[in-house]
Amino acid sequence: MKNITVIGAGTMGNGIAHTFAQKNFKVSLVDISADSLTRAVSTISKNLDRLIKKEKITEADKISTLANITTYTDINSAVEGADLVVEAATENIDLKLKIFRQLDEICDSITILATNTSSISITKIAAVTNRPTKIIGMHFMNPVPLMKLVEVIRGYATSNEVTNRVMEMSRNLGKFPVEVNDYPGFVANRILMPMINESIETLFQGVAGVEEIDTVMILGMAHPMGPLQLADFIGLDVCLSILEVMQDGFGNPKYAPNPLLVNMVMAGKLGIKSGEGFYDYSEGPRNKKVSAQFVK
Repeated sequence: MKNITVIGAGTMGNGIAHTFAQKNFKVSLVDISADSLTRAVSTISKNLDRLIKKEKITEADKISTLANITTYTDINSAVEGADLVVEAATENIDLKLKIFRQLDEICDSITILATNTSSISITKIAAVTNRPTKIIGMHFMNPVPLMKLVEVIRGYATSNEVTNRVMEMSRNLGKFPVEVNDYPGFVANRILMPMINESIETLFQGVAGVEEIDTVMILGMAHPMGPLQLADFIGLDVCLSILEVMQDGFGNPKYAPNPLLVNMVMAGKLGIKSGEGFYDYSEGPRNKKVSAQFVK
């Protein structure tokens, strides 16, 4: 499999496109917005420049990587000849089902269709297609070019052949694929999101402040980033969506989103992407992981 189509040019989509292109796959990156595609290519170029400065790649590698990416606003043209399509659209079940219905109609019958969903059922997505054996989850971690893990999620009908091919392709990307079964939140978010939600609950109850909570987890639990800062990084709207999927899927109140999270999302405080979440990003990203007040 050498021809890859990536649906969606946002943070995850451009990261996935970058990763495949850098490993010499031919990538078609598609988005309904031409401006989003322009921003995506610019982001990829800047990320490649950072790798050059760190002497991880050469200028020739950058040129080759960018040459491997072709952008489209027309999905029909973008999927032509694709061996694998990776959907990386917004974490919205109705949107994803619509995209997969369309992909099933326009893609070759042998094309594997993958979703980068962080929580939505692969089996549910596969059910709206005529190729459920060829539907699979590829949950990349953000930032995609740097993070090694890929959760490879089997739906109820996903074939062994498709699973093995996607596992091998992930290894060829320099990733570490882990095969998991199709349950709400899979492994990563089933464990991570309740921790983030409990951190928000701890703040909500006034047990400690934002920096205090994050500092306890960084210095006490050796986490590279505090859970509230991580929530800002992921996007509070995404965290809310994942928790709602797990609450619906399991019917367990322990997954119920904290009211503070719900209110912040309604108020548009989504984290880094909106400029404000649990922290203020109006002056740019936070570089210090632990406040100076805790460092002696």
